[in-house]
Amino acid sequence: MSATIQELIHLVLRWMHLIAGILWIGNSMLFNWLDRNLEKEGSDPNDAGDIWLLHSGGFYYVRKLFAIDRFPSRLHWFWIQATLTWVTGFSLLILVYYMGGAAFLIDRNVSDLSPQAAVLLGIGVLVGGFVIYDVLWRLAANRFEGVANVISLALVGLTAWGLTRVFSGRGAYIHVGALLGTLMVGNVWLHILPSQRQQVAAAKKGELADKALSMRAKRRSIHNNYMTYPVLFIMLSSHFPATYGNALNWLVLAVIMVGGAMTRHILNIRFHTRHWVAMLVSVLVIALVLTYILIRPPSSSAQRAASVPHEAGETEVAPVTFAEARDVVHRRCIACHSIAPTDPLAAAVPAGIHFDTPDQIRQYADRIFIRAVETKTMPMANTTGMSDEERDILGRWYQAGAAIP
Repeated sequence: MSATIQELIHLVLRWMHLIAGILWIGNSMLFNWLDRNLEKEGSDPNDAGDIWLLHSGGFYYVRKLFAIDRFPSRLHWFWIQATLTWVTGFSLLILVYYMGGAAFLIDRNVSDLSPQAAVLLGIGVLVGGFVIYDVLWRLAANRFEGVANVISLALVGLTAWGLTRVFSGRGAYIHVGALLGTLMVGNVWLHILPSQRQQVAAAKKGELADKALSMRAKRRSIHNNYMTYPVLFIMLSSHFPATYGNALNWLVLAVIMVGGAMTRHILNIRFHTRHWVAMLVSVLVIALVLTYILIRPPSSSAQRAASVPHEAGETEVAPVTFAEARDVVHRRCIACHSIAPTDPLAAAVPAGIHFDTPDQIRQYADRIFIRAVETKTMPMANTTGMSDEERDILGRWYQAGAAIP
């Protein structure tokens, strides 16, 4: 497959994934909001309440019933969005991380997995993770939900930690997101849809559906609701190398995921909680402060690498010529960042950044320093094998002023 065709497929899949995800999450958020704001009058167990809405130039009246005496001629279901989101997401996982020798999945500085082993491990995490989750909650439902919650959170954290020990930081993050997405779509297909089918069958007979099955489906729907914010962050995480490129990347992810889930929880209970604003602000501040502490380098690694003993108590920047820095850039970066990239995975120049001329290298010196020296997230998954010594060269050149001839 040519790089151009692969890039076009990537574009289409990414676009479809984004649109389907917006539809799925938007529907989920809306119905979750409706459930928490329905106004119930009377004691009819079949009537969950109703609500009036104002939107797009008109009034909407929504009423929730558990059974109906006349089946409608047209019933709208909400399952295609979830399925399309997962299918396009898994297709992107294959295209970006599994094809091309798993170049973006394997980081030789982290582990020496073969491409085949990395792909099998990635798929195994998705399949095995869902099986463990589903069995756990089938056993714990209505009896040990608190314990199951603790075990679930611990297993997700352990998975994040384990994946960062074998995959590139970016690859580990995306697999945690893919696992959560698999849990969510599994909940739709194995619990929510069966319950809805049973409700439809009962409604056609004019009967009341089994409440136990409906409650189990609702529980899984709530799980999906809490996983939404962490998944959304992971979808965007590739733009933030300070997170996945951090030495404690698994802990950074854990903090952001817990912060996101807690934010979702507070927004869920805000309709019946007096001090929810203060709670929300507290959670956000704590999560942001912890994330800042984790991603902020204690001191400039380039300064430490670039400093050599001079006199007692003094240091000076070891001299590095532009020719040395350019040599590293040309050997490790130019395969992608060129007007004519030679890397078969680079159909287009990443972020439109070129290193073909000295002026271009100087223009992006700050970016080179942050990505190649501070966070070590470039080259992507270190596919070109940039060594620590080469990163030191770039760091010393930058600290000396990033001069060019």
